[in-house]
Amino acid sequence: MVGESLRPRVAVTRAAGQADELAQRLETVGCVPVLWPLIAIEPLGDEPVDPSGYDWVVVTSPNGAAELARRLTSPPQRVAAIGPGTAAALRGHGIEPDLVPSDSTQEGLLAELPRPAGRVLLAAAEGARQLLAEELVADFLPLYRTVELAPVETPELDLVLLASPSAARALARTKARAVPVVAIGPQTAGAARDLGLTIAAEADSHDLDGLVASLRRALAAKG
Repeated sequence: MVGESLRPRVAVTRAAGQADELAQRLETVGCVPVLWPLIAIEPLGDEPVDPSGYDWVVVTSPNGAAELARRLTSPPQRVAAIGPGTAAALRGHGIEPDLVPSDSTQEGLLAELPRPAGRVLLAAAEGARQLLAEELVADFLPLYRTVELAPVETPELDLVLLASPSAARALARTKARAVPVVAIGPQTAGAARDLGLTIAAEADSHDLDGLVASLRRALAAKG
């Protein structure tokens, strides 16, 4: 068995309580997972969400999927998930998405959403990009806020996994900003580039499978 000192140390920067599955996957590919949360998720209320008046409910993140499912009073008529990670989170709560665009961006979802879309509810994070709400004249429901953390200590790392632009911003304020990163998708990768972080790989599919596959590519490239 390879000694731990010889295995690459990879930071899992997801919020506390959301990192276990990814950490387990890192173990299976021979890495040492380092749980180093750079963000925290704060729900914005517990009021019931009644989707019955909407033709579409659009969900833009796994965290949004979890919060929406927690507060729904009934199943939505139709649900659009921005990408495979959000779709998987919805399915985990018994909600089968009707649309998952091939391009996991707001522009990709707009391109594939049937028109006219009718009345649309956009369920997302506080302060989320509002392209969908503007283009679809949708009602916007902020379900949670993402808080960027400032860790006191910086662990020894070989790679950092980033699953959100907010995690990229938090990383950029730490001493580990020079460590190469693996990004889960184009928005996270774009934020990392804008911050001057070094991108070792970007996931082809924007979910945990894609993140782990891109990590393996980055490790192979490092030799």
